[in-house]
Amino acid sequence: MDDAATVAVSADGVMNELSEAVQLGQSGERLAARERFAELWERVGPDGDALHRCAIAHSMADVQDDVHEELRWDLAALDAAGAITDERAAAAGTTVAGFYPSLHLNLASCYRRLGDVKRAGEQVVLARQCVDVLPNDGYGELVRGELARLEQAILPAQAS
Repeated sequence: MDDAATVAVSADGVMNELSEAVQLGQSGERLAARERFAELWERVGPDGDALHRCAIAHSMADVQDDVHEELRWDLAALDAAGAITDERAAAAGTTVAGFYPSLHLNLASCYRRLGDVKRAGEQVVLARQCVDVLPNDGYGELVRGELARLEQAILPAQAS
């Protein structure tokens, strides 16, 4: 992230609060994280900043205990991603295209756990089509690795 993007993100209170809530979830405080995400979601609202909605929903999905709720939030994140402008993403130091591999990967994982191998496979194809936009860094390798593992897990199921 360049200096201007760093300043933009650090000046963005919602993204700062989101980051704190993500840390709660990663430290095992899933309920507390869900509560913080719900507060942020309520504050941003259904017509609020699409980048905020996408990031909140994407993060909220990660702390769900029920796969149906996880899927609901992953779908909300994908919906919001479609409304993010390139300019808004650039101001946050990212790209719109960079959201899609992870969003599709998460949807594929949900569908697989729900037993919907067809939809899981469709989401894997969509993730595979856009994964090349990810950088060759730790995050990019993480998403690529998870995508490869998921592909291997659903291939036998799709063949039957």
